Amino acid sequence: MMTFEDESLECLYQQMQGNELEPWIESLRVSVKAALSDNSNSKIKDWRKIVEHLPVIESQGVDLDAAAITILPDLKKGSKEYDELYGQLKQLMPWRKGPYSIHGVYIDTEWRSDFKWQRLVNEIAPLKSRRILDVGCGNGYHGWRMMGEGAELVIGIDPSPLFFMQFSAIKHFAGKHNIFHLPVGIEALPDNLRAFDTVFSMGVFYHRRSPIDHLIQLRQALRAGGQLVLETLVIEGDENTVLLPNDRYAQMRNVWFLPSSKAIQLWLRRCGFNNVRLVDETATGFDEQRSTDWMQFHSLQEFLDPDDQSRTVEGYPAPVRAVFVADAP
Repeated sequence: MMTFEDESLECLYQQMQGNELEPWIESLRVSVKAALSDNSNSKIKDWRKIVEHLPVIESQGVDLDAAAITILPDLKKGSKEYDELYGQLKQLMPWRKGPYSIHGVYIDTEWRSDFKWQRLVNEIAPLKSRRILDVGCGNGYHGWRMMGEGAELVIGIDPSPLFFMQFSAIKHFAGKHNIFHLPVGIEALPDNLRAFDTVFSMGVFYHRRSPIDHLIQLRQALRAGGQLVLETLVIEGDENTVLLPNDRYAQMRNVWFLPSSKAIQLWLRRCGFNNVRLVDETATGFDEQRSTDWMQFHSLQEFLDPDDQSRTVEGYPAPVRAVFVADAP
């Protein structure tokens, strides 16, 4: 008997046959099976049970262009059906990327991911009819926005099984859309795949121990002339300015290189990208990243020095995020 995971991914594997994505299928099956095995995470059985027991509610509309990905109709707040759905979705916390409105249940995520989307959507090549890879996609929020822009196919990759389950919950209610989540990292991508029209890497770059290798991996995923959309943390400085935190940065573990915007543009050019440009640079504010009822851990407010919010608690410059676009040769 096929699980909901098998059914969704089999649809993707079929679409990968007979084109540039086909060489990925065999290894991808192995990687996904391992990532979703009962031994991969102590909570995965519980998360899977929640998704499998979500109610079937006939959709009366899906709005992929709203700030909150919205699935209608709204259930009556306080009704048994509403309370049960609210409780089920709550069990998939923490919800970090969003927001979502699922049959009237508003998932107020840690990040207002729509802010980032609005900063970049008019600066990139139109996504209509494009095949897209979203690296580090989280629970898939931005992928849904890409579908709203008319993308032909969106494949998001992120190794977190919780994010996969959150995405699966959203897709359960949204119905059949050509968007898929793979619980793998970029390491699972074959070299020189050259298969995607647009590749997004947002919030990933500073977690990579070898940032140049990451840029080369992204370039190799793109077809000739395809576009990279890179979003990452930056600091002030010239082409040679890079911050390597001593330990944590804004309480985040596994943070490696925070270059200046000028340095990243140089690195992109050195990695062979063309038409490199900075399209946005914005300091992260408390309206964009904060603790909520759906993400109850510490967030940006606790990550900054309470006496000087221009600095992190470690004494580094407070988070500033930049978006770059570049074309593959």
